[in-house]
Amino acid sequence: MYSLKFSEEQERIRQMVKDFAEKEVTAGAKERDLNEDFLATRDLLKKMGKLGLMGIPYAKEYGGAGLGYVEYALAGFELNKVDASLGISYSVHISLGSGPIYNFGNEDQKKKYMPKLCSGEYIAAFGLTEPCAGSDAGASQCTAVLKGDKYILNGTKCFTTNGEFADVIVVFAMTDPSQGTKGISAFIVEPKNFPGIKFIKREKKMGIRASVQNVIEMENLEVPKENLLGKEGQGFKIAMATLDCGRIGVAAHATGIAMGAYEYALNYSKERVQFGRPISSLQGLQWYIAEMATKVECARWMTYRAASLKVSGMPYTKEAAIAKFNASKVAVEVTDKALQIHGGYGYMRDYPLERMYRDAKITEIYEG
Repeated sequence: MYSLKFSEEQERIRQMVKDFAEKEVTAGAKERDLNEDFLATRDLLKKMGKLGLMGIPYAKEYGGAGLGYVEYALAGFELNKVDASLGISYSVHISLGSGPIYNFGNEDQKKKYMPKLCSGEYIAAFGLTEPCAGSDAGASQCTAVLKGDKYILNGTKCFTTNGEFADVIVVFAMTDPSQGTKGISAFIVEPKNFPGIKFIKREKKMGIRASVQNVIEMENLEVPKENLLGKEGQGFKIAMATLDCGRIGVAAHATGIAMGAYEYALNYSKERVQFGRPISSLQGLQWYIAEMATKVECARWMTYRAASLKVSGMPYTKEAAIAKFNASKVAVEVTDKALQIHGGYGYMRDYPLERMYRDAKITEIYEG
């Protein structure tokens, strides 16, 4: 199913993203976070598109790299080690925004949208959550009514990552409210081209501050009939399948944060001298570091397992959920211990741990 040895291509992807992260991402991560500079994050996504990283798991015939979710996870690890804001923006683009079009779109839709999504020319988002409908998608109050050759959408979406700089948003709305989850349909929305959509709020957040999450208001939003994704009433199935993929992305997101925090703490423990010797020689800290290393390694391999099952075409819903659940706990626990190893310095903005600590918490909340 998967081996402990990665292929040359997988190692090439990992090294490419690692080099990109070190050269392009690390230096500005602190300032992007402080300034909530999501436009700079968008520009980094565009650069990643030029490297072929925005379509890693998608077929070459649609402009993708023709690889899989293991390579996507490897890329996620390296990005999130240094900047979780970029990491989650990337994850949403691939798994939640592009994924449903690739997996459920018809041939015309895939040929129209996937090449631009895979090249980074288009950025994608996912519009499911509403103020009164989070985990309970069946409580959705957004509606879509077919009038002539267009669907008219009305309602509000919230916590939409990439929202206001997205070129494509996969939006879910009720075409038959009497049917509950069976009445939900999915639509491919072009916010810059379809009249009737407004981004009325940018969320102010504890962490992932250089990614953008919007409240979106749709007032008589006109969506061409041909932009219905799948068939009417299939939206809930599309959303749930998409979230399975998303949980692999967030598992890689959370694991990457933990990997970065662990590496910072390990290096610091070797450099920090107290009582005439590096603090890494203290048994108490050695226990901390050993526990952190173990948890990070377990999170990595749970993520690989879920990713490899998906690539193999086998059921992976449970494994993706387990990987996400475990990795999010590990991200919070490891960043906490890493900050503690840094002592008072870890609490200061001069060091990346306070940012990573804030970023880690959200991984326990989103994606279920």
